[in-house]
Amino acid sequence: MNFKNLREYLAWLYYQYLLITGIYVLEPWEKSIFNSIFFSAIGMVIYTSYVFVPIHVRLALEFFSGICGGQPESTMALMN
Repeated sequence: MNFKNLREYLAWLYYQYLLITGIYVLEPWEKSIFNSIFFSAIGMVIYTSYVFVPIHVRLALEFFSGICGGQPESTMALMN
């Protein structure tokens, strides 16, 4: 893929973003405020997913392994 096709594709994606969100009708200063709030929210969702989802997945796996007949760890097994 050459540079011109990539540039056209990115321009098309940006145009689709403008159409889907409906911000093509906003003033430039309104677009910047909307984009900064939108991308800040997306960034917070990505950060929260990165930090908290693995913890919740581990806890869910521990919970369901206990329900489905997993062997509970005893203190004697840990001491040996």
